[in-house]
Amino acid sequence: MVSFLNPKNPLFPAAETASNAPNGLLAAGGNLLPDTLRKAYAQGIFPWFDDESPILWWSPDPREAVLPGAQHWSSSMRRFARRSGLRVTSDRVFDQVVENCRNEHAEGVWITDEMRDAYCALHREGDAHSVEIWAGDDLVGGLYGVATGRIFCGESMFHRAANASKLAFLYLADTLFAHGFVLIDCQFRTDHLRSLGSRAVSRRHYLQLVRENSGDPPSWPKTFKANLV
Repeated sequence: MVSFLNPKNPLFPAAETASNAPNGLLAAGGNLLPDTLRKAYAQGIFPWFDDESPILWWSPDPREAVLPGAQHWSSSMRRFARRSGLRVTSDRVFDQVVENCRNEHAEGVWITDEMRDAYCALHREGDAHSVEIWAGDDLVGGLYGVATGRIFCGESMFHRAANASKLAFLYLADTLFAHGFVLIDCQFRTDHLRSLGSRAVSRRHYLQLVRENSGDPPSWPKTFKANLV
């Protein structure tokens, strides 16, 4: 049964009580204030809805994720990274990354105005981060998500140049795992994510990792590097 949350003081039910059909639907309502989002991610829950729906909260089973060492660099991606001349930064233009993700996924309309504003506010408070890919001065790819403890919860990615979103993700994985993060949450399976090393983990295992790695996250890396050997 889906719980309906108080818009002023939302209290999430246990993630384990989420629905089987649709997979992971847990609650509706509440708000998207930074403190609410922090509490949700710390309990293995994330928002996902469109303009025609109330705020919906999810915790699917299984959960798609990348664990340390599982990120997959194909030989062609390594060659591309070495030769492309693309530049990687983080948290330079968070708002632009979100807007580009919103435009790329316009058919789904799940990055609503409310969602965009909520994650930009969370970024200003230091909990949401972006990775950007540049060709000269042009932003050609990137991703954004939320750091909760030693787990990074990816939200969306975009590309305007071939392989740019893959590059952002692989640089993210190499850098975060080298800085003590233990998992990158990808939420749901896609072929794109599978090609980068994601796999299904049970909700039980995912929530165990969330609880074991809660607390303040490691300092967000200032530079992003990849192992291209």
